[in-house]
Order: sequence, then structure tokens, then C-alpha cells
Amino acid sequence: MQGIKNLTHGPINRQLFNLAMPIMATSFIQMAYSLTDMAWVGRLGSEAVAAIGSVGILTWMSGSISLLNKVGSEVSVGQSIGAQNQEDARHFASHNITIALVISVCWGALLFLLAAPIIRIYELAPHITDNAVTYLRIVSTALPFVFLSAAFTGIYNAAGRSKIPFYISGTGLILNIILDPLFIFGFGLGTSGAAYATWVSQATVFGIFIYQLRCRDALLGRFPFFTRLKKRYTHRILKLGLPVATLNTLFAFVNMFLCRTASEQGGHIGLMTFTTGGQIEAITWNTSQGFSTGLSAFIAQNYAAGRTERVIKAWHTILWMTGIFGTLCTLLFIFFGNEVFSIFVPERAAYEAGGVFLRIDGYSQLFMMLEITMQGVFYGIGRTVPPAIISITCNYMRIPLAIFFVRLGMGVEGIWWAVSVTTTAKGLLLLTWFIVIRKKVLSINKT
Repeated sequence: MQGIKNLTHGPINRQLFNLAMPIMATSFIQMAYSLTDMAWVGRLGSEAVAAIGSVGILTWMSGSISLLNKVGSEVSVGQSIGAQNQEDARHFASHNITIALVISVCWGALLFLLAAPIIRIYELAPHITDNAVTYLRIVSTALPFVFLSAAFTGIYNAAGRSKIPFYISGTGLILNIILDPLFIFGFGLGTSGAAYATWVSQATVFGIFIYQLRCRDALLGRFPFFTRLKKRYTHRILKLGLPVATLNTLFAFVNMFLCRTASEQGGHIGLMTFTTGGQIEAITWNTSQGFSTGLSAFIAQNYAAGRTERVIKAWHTILWMTGIFGTLCTLLFIFFGNEVFSIFVPERAAYEAGGVFLRIDGYSQLFMMLEITMQGVFYGIGRTVPPAIISITCNYMRIPLAIFFVRLGMGVEGIWWAVSVTTTAKGLLLLTWFIVIRKKVLSINKT
């Protein structure tokens, strides 16, 4: 197949490393967009950070929805490649891109129109709310770029060519780093400047993807970007991607409630702590997501080809890698939380509150990496429902737990403990589920 890497033969460790490292780097780049904005806006003060943080939950929700077609591409295209069916791979690629465009336009319009009532949920001071509404309206118009780029990334990952999205996303990040201080301070646009810088960078990434696929690449025989949707392909994509998108989107809704509670308990400092702490926590999340996505693409091809022994070996390899990194992140957050937080928000009250969040959250980092790694296994074998069930259940348990801990007199720290406890539970439950069904599932597809 044109532009495709076959992952069903060859050294497993090298293939996993070559797949996972560019994906992980790409995930870090996507995370760095938010962290770069946060670092520069942090120089404007904690109120400005709170404004962007309130929108951060919504941009996270948007990214969660875009996973429908990113995961849909990685699994549907990857399994078609593993089954040596290029025609299906082309159709799945076109369908994922078409669906991504439709969803992004509808979702972006909704956020633009309802920006003010959504932001008022947090009950922030009027001037902070106004800044957040403006920021949200700007970034919402860039969502088609984000969704389509995610679908393109999934297609390249499925083809075993994860370096291409890394290079393209890296270009966007460099541009964002340059434009942020220029727009925020040079043009005096404040928080809106961060939004414009992100908009331009995301549009650039999308444009480079188009150029790469149309002018430089023969991936899947230069498949058409848009197509008339057919039930067979659409149903398969929704079956694969909808559980993933749903669990992540519902996760964002839970965090909106927790943000509101944090704002009630700790004012704008409480909201800023939760949103900025979540961005910093993405260091762990994005690393494990990179390994998980590489594992998912690897397993998709090998599972479809009946190479189940390679599936098991790959799973064990990634568990070791993520386990080591998760332990390091746990130690970093527990013992150096204040120092890490102060890099992004140098106000003393802000980084001391942030240090408490990172310490409590740090206890669960290893289990978070376990959960996301196991998600990659389930996605690769085409079973996206079990991770959704566990994630949705545990994430929604955060709400009653947070309320319970707050009423015990723990204040805003009760919210942090609710997050840490449920994250730990998710990792352990998902690992247990796979161990229980492993023999049955893998024996079905074994040649």
C-alpha cells in the first residue's frame, strides 16, 4: 500500500518506539499550545489566567469531541491496513475527515453563540468573564482546523507514519511561541492576543497538512478528503470513536462542575489552581497518551492480522515504559509542586495553592498512566466501550466525592482528593477488566 508501514513484522520494541515517540512529542506540542499561552498570560496576573482557564475546559471538551475521528481514523484505517484492504482504508479516511468537518462547524457555532451564558457558569468577576467570552469566541472559529488536523493525525498514525504529524504540529507550536508575546504584549491585546496567536498557529497546521497530503504524499493513493457518507463506514467509525469522544467529553463536563465548586470554595485562585494544575498534569497525560496511541495503532494492525503474540509483547513493553515515567512524575509533583507551578504563574498565593494541588494529584499519576495505556490496548482490538464505562463511572463519582469531602471541612483540597482517588480507581479497574477478558478476546482473532 502506498505510504504505509507494515507493523505486523519486525522488531516490536523498535516499532513501538518509532511510533510512540513522535506521537508523544506531538501530544506535548499540543499541550504546549496551552502552556505557552498560560506562561505568557501568567505575567498579566492570576485573574487573566483564570479567564483563560475557564475557557480551557471548553477547548479540552472540543479536543475530546475531536477524538471521535482521531481514534476512528487510527483504528478503522489501521485495521483495514492490517487486513490488506486499501479500498476500505481510503473510504474510512475520507469518511473520518467528512464527519470531522460537520461536527466541528456545528460545535464551533454553538460555542460562539452561547459563549456568554456558558462562561457565566463560573460566577467570576464581570471583567474576568468578559475577557473569557472574547477569548472563547475567537478560538471557537478555529475548531474546524483543530478537528480536521486531528483526523489527519489519526490517519498518519494508522499508517505507521507518526513523524509527519509531529513535524507539522511542531511548526505550529514554534509559530505560537513567536506570536504569543507579540500579540499579548507587542500589540497590547492581552488575553485576546493569546487567542489570536493560537488561531493563526492552528490554521497554519491545517494548511501544512493539506499541502503535505496533496502535494508531497501519496498516502492511500491520495484519497479524497470529503465524500458522501455511507452507512457501513459511518456506523463503524461512530462505533469506534463515539465511546472515546463521549467519555472524554463527559469528563470535561465533570470538570466544569468541579471548576464551579473550586471557584465557590477558593475564588478565582481556586479556579486558576484547578485549570492550570490540569494543564501541568498534562505532562503525564500526554506522555502516556503518546505511548497509548502508538500501542493502539500497533495493536490494530497486528490484531487484524492475527498476530496476538505481538499484541501481548507490545502491551508488556509499554507498561514498563509508562510505569517508569509515571513514577518520576509522581515524585516531581509531590516534592517540587510549588517550583513547577511557579514557572507558569509567579504570584506567591497562586503557586502555593498550585503546589498543594500537584502534591495531592501526584499520588495518582502512575495510575493515570496505567489507565491511558490500557485504553490503547482496548482501542487497538476495537473494544472502545469498556474504557468508556469505567471512565464515565469514575469521573462522575468525582462530583459526590468532592461534595462529600468539602462538607467534611476539607475545603478546596477536598476537590483535589476526589480527583486523585478516582484516577487511581480507573487505572486499577481497567487493568483488571483486560486481564479477565484477555484470553477470550485474543484467542478469537488468533491465526
